Amino acid sequence: MNIGLVLSGGGVRGAAHIGALKAFEEYGITPTHVAGTSAGAIVGALYAANVSWSEILHFFKSTSIFSTSRYAFNKPGFLDTEKFYDDFKAYFPEDNFKILDKTLYVTATNVADGTLKIFSKGQLIKPVIASASFPGIFTPTEINGSYYIDGGVVNNFPVEPLKKHCDKIIGVFLNPLDKIDIKSLKYSYRVVERAVKIKTATESIAKFPSCDLVIYPKEISNYAMFGMNNIDALFDLGYNATIKVLEEKGSIFIQDKT
Repeated sequence: MNIGLVLSGGGVRGAAHIGALKAFEEYGITPTHVAGTSAGAIVGALYAANVSWSEILHFFKSTSIFSTSRYAFNKPGFLDTEKFYDDFKAYFPEDNFKILDKTLYVTATNVADGTLKIFSKGQLIKPVIASASFPGIFTPTEINGSYYIDGGVVNNFPVEPLKKHCDKIIGVFLNPLDKIDIKSLKYSYRVVERAVKIKTATESIAKFPSCDLVIYPKEISNYAMFGMNNIDALFDLGYNATIKVLEEKGSIFIQDKT
């Protein structure tokens, strides 16, 4: 049975994806195909390379994102994406999708024409970095003459590549949309930010019916997207939310095995 796993973006909240992987391991659920964007692309790529959940968690904890050595100069962003290449090279000594043990789809947004690009072959590291290049913070990533930013700008829940290849699909979504106090929108940029969140969440939630299981920990909204001190708490949140869903509905995988 082919099992697809779609991992949304979410910044440092992506640590919750790693908790989900631990839960899948305990239940004997092994996805064969992975589609990820942004933080989901990072976790998905490492997982597709058979890196253990514990080592992926170590990667999240030990990779210093906001180090001064990564600052960008004369580029549109605070952090230079090129300066993250070596962090991934340690895990992907051969920079190519073909080395992966699982089929992987990584999404990124072409910043020039606004189109979505799904990477699944050829060089691996740059597409993963591009997918996680949150606009305004990270510089666009050049790949074959085009420049790419965060895949979540166009598609934050890329279930589409999995549909024709997988018998079952599991989704992990880390961008819940909570009701807010209207008083928090007293500045124009807050209204714009809220509009973007509404659009992203609405488009993603509309795809949930394409999944057989969805892990959707709404409590994750209590954590900032770039709060590096919350990685353990986010990991636990993802693990517990996944265990809860598997306890309720995980039998669909057991039935198919028998």
